[in-house]
Amino acid sequence: MVARKLAHPSVGEREAEGLEARNRAELSSHTKWRPATDRPDPVALLEEQDTTREQDLVPVRHGRMMVSPFTFYRGAAKIMAADLADTPVAGLETQLCGDAHLSNFGLFASPERVLLFDVNDFDETLPGPFEYDVKRMAASFTIAARNNGFAKTDARDATLASVRAYREAMASFAQMGTMDIWYAHLDEDELRASIRTAVAGTVKQKKQAAKQEKADKRAKAPKKAEKRAAKQEKADREEEKAAKRAEKRAEKTAAKAHTRDSLQALSKLCEQVDGTYRIVSQPPIVVPARDLAATYGLTADQVMPKFSEEFRAYRATLQDDRRHLLERFEFVDMARKVVGVGSVGTRAFIVLLQGRDAQDPLFLQIKEATASVLEPYVGKSRYRQHGERVVQGQRMMQAASDIYLGWTKGLDVSRHFYWRQLRDMKGSAVVEEMIPLGLTYYARICGWTLARAHARSGDPVAIAAYLGTSDAFDKSITDFSQRYADQNERDYTEFVNAVRSGRLKAVEGV
Repeated sequence: MVARKLAHPSVGEREAEGLEARNRAELSSHTKWRPATDRPDPVALLEEQDTTREQDLVPVRHGRMMVSPFTFYRGAAKIMAADLADTPVAGLETQLCGDAHLSNFGLFASPERVLLFDVNDFDETLPGPFEYDVKRMAASFTIAARNNGFAKTDARDATLASVRAYREAMASFAQMGTMDIWYAHLDEDELRASIRTAVAGTVKQKKQAAKQEKADKRAKAPKKAEKRAAKQEKADREEEKAAKRAEKRAEKTAAKAHTRDSLQALSKLCEQVDGTYRIVSQPPIVVPARDLAATYGLTADQVMPKFSEEFRAYRATLQDDRRHLLERFEFVDMARKVVGVGSVGTRAFIVLLQGRDAQDPLFLQIKEATASVLEPYVGKSRYRQHGERVVQGQRMMQAASDIYLGWTKGLDVSRHFYWRQLRDMKGSAVVEEMIPLGLTYYARICGWTLARAHARSGDPVAIAAYLGTSDAFDKSITDFSQRYADQNERDYTEFVNAVRSGRLKAVEGV
């Protein structure tokens, strides 16, 4: 076996590489995006994904995607991957999330029980051009802003803020030591403090601007100025109240995350029968193993031995200390459970385990890992097992990861799965309830977080040099996002028409 020789270029050489990358993709090259003339039929791409999914759940997936252009975008990672393949790239690669839209960021607990904000979905992770994640993220802010009925300027501001935060954070990481980047994170206390600062700063800025505007107008037209100033003051007071409400919602989201654990899941998902907990049947969303015979042709008695084999295989992928910890729990019940939007139809299960007694539960989630939607365009993963691909990508990008992350093959060995805790202080922002101020702030923390995730595996010095210190890249990606949001709306209309015409089946409201 020949040892791989590692290159260690100097900081100057890395900066030069980043500047040279502009010859491959100028900062302005990301503007004026147009769909390819031979662009695949977006509905056909979704139909292609549907063929390997649980057929009874495919209509549920379609129903969830029909809710709005925003939910459609969440489920359309495959469509955007095909579009991104034809976009300019600088040749600077990093580990990609692969589906970095704003709803795939959120709160979760570190192994030290500290609440962190991070990227939290890695089903599509693969190494690739850093621009792919940035464009997926930025476009999601434009689409979400439109979905919330924001003015064009507010939608642009939120999108621009996400890209600017990415660029500025990458510049900061380019100046940091290697281990400092690895340990960088955004925890609950930092998040809470930055929200307060953002709200206070916005309110102060608004008041100063209003005061100056009032003075200017009074000098020109005193009577009209008085009326306008009174109207503006009222609007500013309303915005100040809205900002404080947004702050309270953020606090509530964090507080709620602290309550989301296995014990809370036990109370919501289970019932006691003859003194033993079992998962409640809520078809088609939750179907316990005892009711899965019709779906998989296996009785509960046949499922359990097979599951025991998979459970042993999964435990073997854990570190020794974590495997020893998990072995203190015994199996109680399992069920199929539908999750998300884009993931609906892939096989997903929950497992109820018990520690010292019935009040010491542990819920694990098992999710099917299929080939990344990016694979046709960036190449196959070095990991043959897609569950391992997801786990290793998550560990590479997250500041801290679930101690029970592992992988295994399914009963059908051609299917791959990854395992994790079902609820571990997880929390997410309710994007549909955000005001412009809240979405813009959220855009900044998502941009910072994505940059930190990329800096862990990519070269922050080279990427920062490519991005530069001007806002040229920010504006370029924002232009792309506006154009892609237009395309997403056209695709959404085509998708809804496919459902209405009977080409696709959909079950709404599930």
